[in-house]
Amino acid sequence: MNHMQVRAKKNLGQHFLKDEEIARRISETISAEQLPAASAAYGSLPILEIGPGMGMMTKYLMNTGRELTAVELDHESVEYLDKIYPGLNVVEGDFLKMDLEEIYSGPFALIGNYPYNISSQIFFKVLDYKEKIPVVAGMLQKEVAERICSGPGSKVYGILSVLLQAWYDCEYLFNVEPHVFAPPPKVRSGVLRLTRNSRESLGVDEAFFKTVVKTAFGQRRKTLRNSLASLIAQSGMAPDSEILSLRPERLSVEQFISLTRELKPFS
Repeated sequence: MNHMQVRAKKNLGQHFLKDEEIARRISETISAEQLPAASAAYGSLPILEIGPGMGMMTKYLMNTGRELTAVELDHESVEYLDKIYPGLNVVEGDFLKMDLEEIYSGPFALIGNYPYNISSQIFFKVLDYKEKIPVVAGMLQKEVAERICSGPGSKVYGILSVLLQAWYDCEYLFNVEPHVFAPPPKVRSGVLRLTRNSRESLGVDEAFFKTVVKTAFGQRRKTLRNSLASLIAQSGMAPDSEILSLRPERLSVEQFISLTRELKPFS
């Protein structure tokens, strides 16, 4: 079977990377040499690759000597990978529906050329497994990568920015142009890396923190006083609090945590 026998499927959001240099650069983002000094130990963790496609990046990951498992939904790609890389552990299935505890019992690094149509869902799942995934890297739509890494005051700062930055240091690494894919996507791509920060607890109810952040950005053009009106009324928080006059994109992660504490979780 050659690469022409694996056709990119639009319903799976497939765009196969064909540039060797880009594939090598992405694979190296989770190497000990490129990780921040405080996170260098993560460079020896086993690796879980999402959406290997035809294995353009997979072969570089295999050369690291680290344990590697590839998760692929497309059966045609699975057959191709089994033939081209017979020693590779390929798990056929939907990453979003998987219990990752069944793949690795301990911590692991996550990497991939993430399908654009589910990239946000993938990173929400990362949050569910944040204690097992201390480092995440890979490529996704440029706008989504920028949103994840943006800070307060940015027009693209949003739910994923706050929730991920509460637990990870987020770095936008480099751009990737459409012509290095087959077929080329209609958007530019970006490569990022997330490494767990030192936070062990938010100090507030985590589920309620997510509710506050999602509710606030659900009406991002409104001030917090208006977007969080229902929560404020039930919390007893002073309605004239200065922070409530701000829009959600002005608040840092720490301010969202403080706001959650002030709103007092209720059942």
